[in-house]
Amino acid sequence: MPLKKLKTDKADALTLEWVLHVKNYRLTLDKNHCVGCQICTLACPKEAIKLEKQPKTDGEKAKKAKVDMDLAKCNFCGICDVLCPYGAMKVTVNGKHALSVVEKESFPQLIRDIQADASKLPRGVECREICPLDLIKVTWQTADGKPVEDIDLLTDEERKGLKVKIDIEKDRCPCCRICEFKCPDGVLQVRKFINGKILIHPEKCPKGCTDCLDVCPIPGALYLSDDAKKVYPNEVFCVYCGACKAVCPVDDALELKRTSITHASLRSGAWNKALERLTSPVEVTKELKAKGSQRARDSVEKRLGWKAM
Repeated sequence: MPLKKLKTDKADALTLEWVLHVKNYRLTLDKNHCVGCQICTLACPKEAIKLEKQPKTDGEKAKKAKVDMDLAKCNFCGICDVLCPYGAMKVTVNGKHALSVVEKESFPQLIRDIQADASKLPRGVECREICPLDLIKVTWQTADGKPVEDIDLLTDEERKGLKVKIDIEKDRCPCCRICEFKCPDGVLQVRKFINGKILIHPEKCPKGCTDCLDVCPIPGALYLSDDAKKVYPNEVFCVYCGACKAVCPVDDALELKRTSITHASLRSGAWNKALERLTSPVEVTKELKAKGSQRARDSVEKRLGWKAM
């Protein structure tokens, strides 16, 4: 059976496929989860993913950039899947999730450090509603494991014996930290896996323009000034995905720089190249130096059998 290549573009998904005799490779972009950020387009080693600005009429809010994928260039490596902050990309082989670059140890997994301590959540308090992407699910159970549909219907005595469970869809979490700030102290702890800097130059922004704010997927990461005339960043919640940068009509009005990405330990040329595209050659050099220093310490410890200070 010859190789058959297919591209399917539907309202909720864009799909690329290689159909062979014994294998079916598929890359699916979930349009409901995609925010039109820059990560996949910058990371793709084959330049198979492009962003397209969407037109708008006067008075209309900006629309998120549209992602398109080139079937002729894609080789289903899975780098876009690994790096998508929102879990919108997925590569499968014969229907099963498969990341060849990770399996071959040529590319690291991202580390989404999200800790939940359900014991610190007061009875009756819900955290799920404050997640902007609806990724947190809180369930209450009786001592014998039966789910509680509406905790407000229980008496104070009945609530005393309840158990609580917090589930988080980590693969789709961009680690904005909103939940950490809005839940009771200690319930959730989140560390960003993409770090950087964002700066908006109000004097360069077109009058009345709020395109960046219109498409930002994280409420509070961008905000309007008190007079509602200019947009400013809030780096506490910004995840540096670049959805705002993708739609900004003035190239130098919005500066976005990614300085580091937290990932599993792995020395790889493919990762170094992706990191350079996402950040800069300077940041790659810093990471390589840090890895070199760590390898030197590990070598000393191994030879001498003691912890290097």
